[in-house]
Amino acid sequence: MSTPDVTSPEYTSPEYTQLPDLASRALGGSVSAANDELFAQRENLIRPEAPFFDPTDFGHKGKVYDGWETRRRRDQGGNDWAIVRLGAPGIVHGVVVDTAYFTGNYPPFVSVEAAFVEGYPSIDEVLNADWQTIVDKAPAVGDTPNFYEVEDRHRWTHVRLSIYPDGGVARFRVHGRVVQDPRFLGGTVDLLAAENGAWLTECSDAFYSSPANIILPGRARNMGEGWENSRRRGGGNDFAVFELAAPGVPRHAEIDTSYYVGNAPGWVRLSAIDSRQHAGVNPTADPAAWTEVLPRTAVQPDTRHRFLLEQSGAYTHLRLDVYPDGGLSRLRLFGELDGAALDAVDQAWQASSPALAASGSL
Repeated sequence: MSTPDVTSPEYTSPEYTQLPDLASRALGGSVSAANDELFAQRENLIRPEAPFFDPTDFGHKGKVYDGWETRRRRDQGGNDWAIVRLGAPGIVHGVVVDTAYFTGNYPPFVSVEAAFVEGYPSIDEVLNADWQTIVDKAPAVGDTPNFYEVEDRHRWTHVRLSIYPDGGVARFRVHGRVVQDPRFLGGTVDLLAAENGAWLTECSDAFYSSPANIILPGRARNMGEGWENSRRRGGGNDFAVFELAAPGVPRHAEIDTSYYVGNAPGWVRLSAIDSRQHAGVNPTADPAAWTEVLPRTAVQPDTRHRFLLEQSGAYTHLRLDVYPDGGLSRLRLFGELDGAALDAVDQAWQASSPALAASGSL
C-alpha cells in the first residue's frame, strides 16, 4: 500500500473515521501485550475518551502522560510494539495513531500488523500468530492524529502497533466493520449491536455525544456513555439511523434512558426499512419508504423500557426518532436474521478469511 502524507489536509478527517473503532475498550477491546511501558501504561491506548494533559502532573518515573510511552532505546535497529485484541473480529479500513501531547518523545515512524486467531488464545499463541502488514512503516508527526488508510479487506482479531524506535502514543484507533462469526447469529440476537456489525449511518445532532454510543455493549455507566443532543429551539425532532448487523425480523426493542433525568426525550418512535427492495436509490432519505414498528410512544426519564414490535417482515435499517430532543443510554433491537441474510453472513465470513490464517479451513 502507498504511504500517506500524514500532514496533508486531505488526511485531517478521512471518511473511515466514521466507522466503529474496533479497538476501543467500549467495544470490548484489550491491549494484550507490549514489550515496554515504563513511562505510561499500554491500556491507555484504547480508552474511548480523548486524551488529556496536565503539565504539573509528575510521578516517580517522570512526566505522567495519558497514553502509552516506552523508555529511550539505546540498541540499534530495534523497535517497540503493543498488541490490541479487537472488541470484535473485523475488516480494518483505516487506523489513527494519535500522538496528542507527545512533542519531543513521539515515534517518528510507525507500522501496523494484523492477525486472525480463533478462540481465546494465550499471549504466546498471539505472539506466534501469522502476522500480516496492513500499514507499511510510515512517518508520524508529534502532537497530532496521524491517519493511515488500510486497503487489505481480510478480517482480523488482533492488531500490533509498532513504533520506531520508541516513544509515546496517546490513542490508537482501529476503524472498520465488524464481520461476525455466523455461528453466533442464529436464533434471537440483538440486530442493532455494534459487536454484531451494526453501525450508525446518519444522525441529526451529536452535540454532546454520538448516538453510536447507544449500540455499544453493556449498560451505560453514566450519561456521558450515551447519546445526548443539544436542546432543540425550533420545530422538528432529532433522529438517528442505523444499519443493522444483517437483515432481520425485529421482535422487541429496549429503549434505555438511564441517567437521563432532565434531558430524556418525551416520546420515541421506531421505523425500519429493507434497503434490498430499493436498489439503486437511497431509501433512507425517503420518509414514505419507512415502516413504523413502534408508534410514537411516551417514555420516562432514567428508565429501561421494553416494547413488543409490530411484525411486517425483515429490515436492513432502523430509524430512531426522539421528540423533540433528548438522550438515551442504550438502544437494543432483538430479532432473528432471515434465511438469506444468514447465508450472506456466512459467505462474508468465508470471503474475509485471511489467506494464511491458521483457521483458513473455516
